[in-house]
Amino acid sequence: MCLSNAGDLREHLSAFRPLLALSIVMTGIADEDEILRLAVTAIPSLGPFRAEAVRLDGGWWSGDGVGTTEPSAHLERQLESLGGVGGRFDLLDATWGWAYPLVSLGGISGYFVVASDVEPGDHQQFLVGVLVQQTAAALTNARLHAQQQLAAERLQAANMALERSAEDAARSMALAQRSLAIHDRLTRVAVAGEGQHGIALAVHELTGRPVAIEDRYGNLIAEAGLSSTDPYPKDVPDRRERLLRRLREAGEPVRDGGRLLVLARAGDQDLGVIALGGSEASGDDVVLEHAATVLALELAHLRGIAEAELRLRRDLVEELLSGTDVESARERAHALGYDLDRPHRVLVVTCSAQRTDPDALFHAVRRAARDHDIGSLLVARSGAIAVLSDNDADWERFREAIEADLGAGCACRIGVSSPCNRPDDFPRAQGQAQLALKMQASTNSPEQVTVFEDLGVYKLLAEIADIGSVEGFVQRWLGPLLDYDTGKNGQLVETLTAYLESGGSYDATARAISTHRSTLRYRLQRVREITGYDLTDPNTRFNLQLATRAWATIVAVRRQ
Repeated sequence: MCLSNAGDLREHLSAFRPLLALSIVMTGIADEDEILRLAVTAIPSLGPFRAEAVRLDGGWWSGDGVGTTEPSAHLERQLESLGGVGGRFDLLDATWGWAYPLVSLGGISGYFVVASDVEPGDHQQFLVGVLVQQTAAALTNARLHAQQQLAAERLQAANMALERSAEDAARSMALAQRSLAIHDRLTRVAVAGEGQHGIALAVHELTGRPVAIEDRYGNLIAEAGLSSTDPYPKDVPDRRERLLRRLREAGEPVRDGGRLLVLARAGDQDLGVIALGGSEASGDDVVLEHAATVLALELAHLRGIAEAELRLRRDLVEELLSGTDVESARERAHALGYDLDRPHRVLVVTCSAQRTDPDALFHAVRRAARDHDIGSLLVARSGAIAVLSDNDADWERFREAIEADLGAGCACRIGVSSPCNRPDDFPRAQGQAQLALKMQASTNSPEQVTVFEDLGVYKLLAEIADIGSVEGFVQRWLGPLLDYDTGKNGQLVETLTAYLESGGSYDATARAISTHRSTLRYRLQRVREITGYDLTDPNTRFNLQLATRAWATIVAVRRQ
């Protein structure tokens, strides 16, 4: 570029001053878009120029101030033909166009395409070139600054991660030591056989909080640190089942009200619950989870012992009721700490509710027998529960306790044998209890307790060796009525039985068989017509009542 005189030199030098100021401003900017906007805005101040397009990092810059933000394929091809240097540029709507390369230490990062409607002077083109060069330097500086900033942030993040890692390692070490101490304390409880009370005490020592250990039903079985346990609050069954389901689904300690609870399980069996009271502290969950494992082992062990003893007792009862060697039975009973030579009665318990689970009936009878001191030898046989009782108790209270345990809708019948003084008498006593039970059904009695000794004439009839003579007596007095009932599906014998047992009262008989008085009169008239009996004759009524009782006895005996 040639300067003609001193005035031109001063003019050109004065044009550099704003460029220098702009360069200083650009160098202090870290935002690439802001740098490009300053450059695009400054171009018209250097001559009759306008920024036509900006190419940067393989794409076209779309900021304000450029004439073309989506250049045509014609411009793309021209840039490719420049081969990495600047040069003349053909623009359809401008007299003059030039592509200035954005050059940095890493090479060419793009182009400034500048247009003019007139041919600019050399010094004007030179100034545009300087501006583009300063823009490239500012962009490089901004990118270096961004890289340094990113590196600094990464270093800071790495330092923070290292600090967190060290803190986590310290916490993990502390937790590991705490867990080891918990495991060691509870393992010593298990090895020493301290049982449920030892587990409760250990948890109390490790947490400093009151501890309660409950069975699956909510009954308190061990505690440590509780201020009061009388009476111990117990959930109703429905709420307890919901709580157990919630603990099963969580699989970890769960807060319920003011307590932290965990479930002790063995396989698919819920065995018990550990409950912590008081304010929750860090690490309590770990203590509870370890304690639940130890408690599950302890309760499973106790359950195994109880089930083994229960099986031995069941086997002994089965053998005694079936008839076995007396000395062998005595030895087995001695191993269980049981005296067979005390007087016993055999009880047979049934439940009329079809929905009653046999296992539920067995456990209800076992609990009632324990609570009422009935005895501890029992077995399930043919849908009933047989109990060997070494104590004459209040049998009706025993029956009511079983019904209360089973719940509404479950009515029980109990047959009780006469006392037997030798182990080899148990099969006979069982037969007596079964007969007493069946006499209830044969006589349409309500659910109750029937003692064999209280059967009266039924007992005498049942003990007659020649049952054929009893059948002959029944046939003599009731034969025509039995034939009529069989052929007509009638109820004459049942009606006559109720009438005689009611002392000849029409009202009592009607209530007993749930029928109307007119129907009752009709049936009794049919009895008179078929048999020819005078039902008002005392001797006839006596024999008929004896015959109906004999008939009920035969029905009961044949059911055995």
